Amino acid sequence: MVRILAVADEVDPSLNADALAALRPDLIVACGDLPFDHLEYLVTLANVPLLYVPGNHDPEVRPRGQARPGVMAGLPALVAGPPRGDPVGAPGEPAGCASIDGAVVEVCGLRFAGLGGSHRYSNGPNQYTQREMRRRARWLELRSRLSHPRRGIDVLVTHAPPLGVGDDDDPCHRGFAAFHRVVRTLRPTLLVHGHVHPYGRARPDRSIGPTRVVNVIPRKLLEVTP
Repeated sequence: MVRILAVADEVDPSLNADALAALRPDLIVACGDLPFDHLEYLVTLANVPLLYVPGNHDPEVRPRGQARPGVMAGLPALVAGPPRGDPVGAPGEPAGCASIDGAVVEVCGLRFAGLGGSHRYSNGPNQYTQREMRRRARWLELRSRLSHPRRGIDVLVTHAPPLGVGDDDDPCHRGFAAFHRVVRTLRPTLLVHGHVHPYGRARPDRSIGPTRVVNVIPRKLLEVTP
């Protein structure tokens, strides 16, 4: 059983050294819109791998070898991203952390795939139309098949939720339809996301078929069996 501490959007001041020692995460997954210095703080205290995808309020950061969003990389770069084991960050990333936006990686015996960003509502970074995200999702599926043809993924990490599954009606917080296809194709056990703030309201877990969909704001400790 792998213990995943998933965080997003809101800094939780209670996540100090004592709290992290009590939680005993095997790795940390960040779903976007957290200050990079906070991610560095968490990875330093926990001393475990930290994977993240960017949110719509984050700067644009890409794993080494990955094309700019909207530009299709050539086949040799399709499986770009951190190698198995401890991830290696790229320039501009928070120290000790690794972006998995558009990448498929294996850490702690689990396969993770990431798709960051939100529905486009302005000219800011990490925003996509439904069509743009559909293209990104298809290339993510191809990366997964190239890296391990007979195996899907264990955890899909996104910033925004799937369309109609925990999203809101306004343009900024609308989910992505393409995530439904990714779930059907790659069959993750778990999809974790942020972006839609609870603001004191209950945000129950949802599902797409057998895949559990969890809004992790501000943090959730989740266990996944490889």
